[in-house]
Amino acid sequence: MILTVASGKGGTGKTTVSVNLAVLASRSGRPVHFCDCDVEEPNAHLFLNPRWDEKKQITLPLPVVDQDLCSHCGKCAEICEFNAIISLPTKTIVFDDLCHACSGCWLVCPEKAIAQGERIIGETETGKAGDLHFTHGRLRIGETQVPPLVEAVNKAVNPDHLVIRDAPPGVTCPAVATIHGSDFVLLVTEPTPFGLSDLKVAVELVRDMKLPCAVLVNRHGSGDDRVDEYCREEGLHLLTGLPFRRDVAESISRGELIVDTIPEMKTAFQGLLVEVLTLAEEASR
Repeated sequence: MILTVASGKGGTGKTTVSVNLAVLASRSGRPVHFCDCDVEEPNAHLFLNPRWDEKKQITLPLPVVDQDLCSHCGKCAEICEFNAIISLPTKTIVFDDLCHACSGCWLVCPEKAIAQGERIIGETETGKAGDLHFTHGRLRIGETQVPPLVEAVNKAVNPDHLVIRDAPPGVTCPAVATIHGSDFVLLVTEPTPFGLSDLKVAVELVRDMKLPCAVLVNRHGSGDDRVDEYCREEGLHLLTGLPFRRDVAESISRGELIVDTIPEMKTAFQGLLVEVLTLAEEASR
């Protein structure tokens, strides 16, 4: 089963929810693989402190032009939808950061002047935190092609495990790449106008992808009840909310797992884990 924890915006507590759920699931004897797919800003490792066993560079194909063979016919530039290659009268130029690695340019080149090189877009790291398997990605600074690295993280999992993915915030391409292939999506939000606005967009995305989902309100009691009303109107399953507490915020700021430091939160997350897995299993049937 693949469970993805996502959100319409940043700062809702998505990573807090996902790491604590993963730890409890692992401690219950279930084989669990946790994936931090927020490759632009991974931070789950700060809470789980995994021991790294493997590091792998992730690359994308990149066109390399032999100017001596190139006739500057312009066919490579015509096929490129992203203007990553231009053909001038005396030189053909590749803009690495715009290239989406579609292979079109070297396939249409009549002179075979374009070879396939590669560029490093980032790396994945895999290890263990206790019995919990852990994988995350680190995007190379300045790199713009995020989804391929997210997909590399997702491919690193053991299919026999319960996979819990921590998605990037929002509904952009990296979030879509993370959510794709999930069996169930847990949308974490906050009881504020901003939380509700972005939740609506996230719900629309998940519904477009035809995936079952439920909503969890974090810091419940700190705002209003408009998220609750929206979920009832839309027929969304609203899970028991997590309370707004100062000791929770202090524990998180120290990089601690709140299921280890606050007994009431451990109880709350145990109930949440059962609720989420039950919904996911029912949806799969």
